[in-house]
Amino acid sequence: MPSSTPSLLARDEGYWQRIAAKYDVEPGPVNLEYGYFGRMTRTVAQTYQQHIDAINRCNSLPVRQHFEQIGSVQIRDAVAELLGVPDQTVAIAQSASAALQSLIRNYNRLQPGDQLLVSDQEYDSVQNAMRWLARQRGLELIEIRHPHPATFENLVQSYRHAFERHPRIRLMPLTYVTHRTGLVMPVQAIAACAREFGVEVILDGAHALGQIDFDLEQLGIELAGFNLQKWIGAPLSLGVVYIAPDKIDAIDPDMGELRYPQADIRSRAPYGTPNIPAWLTLPTVFDEHRAAGGAAVKGARLNYLRDLWVAPAREMAGIEVMTPDDPRLYCGITSFRFTRHSDQAVMAERLLKEFNLFTVARDGSACGPCIRVTPGFSTTPAEVGLLVNALEQLA
Repeated sequence: MPSSTPSLLARDEGYWQRIAAKYDVEPGPVNLEYGYFGRMTRTVAQTYQQHIDAINRCNSLPVRQHFEQIGSVQIRDAVAELLGVPDQTVAIAQSASAALQSLIRNYNRLQPGDQLLVSDQEYDSVQNAMRWLARQRGLELIEIRHPHPATFENLVQSYRHAFERHPRIRLMPLTYVTHRTGLVMPVQAIAACAREFGVEVILDGAHALGQIDFDLEQLGIELAGFNLQKWIGAPLSLGVVYIAPDKIDAIDPDMGELRYPQADIRSRAPYGTPNIPAWLTLPTVFDEHRAAGGAAVKGARLNYLRDLWVAPAREMAGIEVMTPDDPRLYCGITSFRFTRHSDQAVMAERLLKEFNLFTVARDGSACGPCIRVTPGFSTTPAEVGLLVNALEQLA
């Protein structure tokens, strides 16, 4: 664990060169789309391959005799330690989407005529799950679009207004870091407002875990889904279901799962043969995550790289940065748009073809189409400078 402060380490290029040396990176375009999924370190990738080989050689014997009874529980406990929550409050799923869909479809404290709330900033699979739930249970779905530009106050107020206008709202998802623009929602304030109106919150923490240092109890969150492959550095196919102890009865066992006792949270995760080698790699993943400084240091580095391009971009005519500069409302992910060009997907393609910079176009939020930029732990300030140069030329 580094001894320096996160803010100092964020600017220590020698430190990040040593971190970058832990990754194998294919030559090619500069990747500014780490928001999709992160790389495993070389050590993690090698450990993962070793577990693949071992399980392939030994097949079901070690799985039946050790993994199912002991190993999986120990790994589950390590995930709980990462989140800073009791062991019995987490279960491993195949992705954040699978975790969130399970929480949504199995939430049992709804009556016909109740209302659900969803915003334009939720992930598409979460929006679809809420629409499905409304149809299946005879519920009314209330959809809101957040104001742009966003502020801490107007985001909280948009929820308060919705709760006041629709007093039968009982359940809502809340995305911690929105995948479209990188906006960080004021979760603690919104959750407190929701409790005031008797609304249950399911937190989508997919983009938050590993780059934002948070405490679920302090946030007031009792139901949540996460993944481990974005900023933690795990193999693909690993998500997490979180249910606070006093909320376990609010979530039915998934599809009537009877493999585990009624009070065991593992019955709330979709059942199936897991990616056992990926699970077995998690202790190494967590060691590497902590050795890099954890979410505090990783988040500070990503924010620093983000600020390197956002500050000059804000001064460019023809560029609109979509994500606010309030430090409470942004992280390493930030989006922008070319105001003089209508098709942002075309502009993202030009960034790739003309400047060798890989980004991704995003749409669906009230602020309109944009281009998302997400640096990673091997990204250098020089590479961010290439983006600044490209924006100046294309704006």
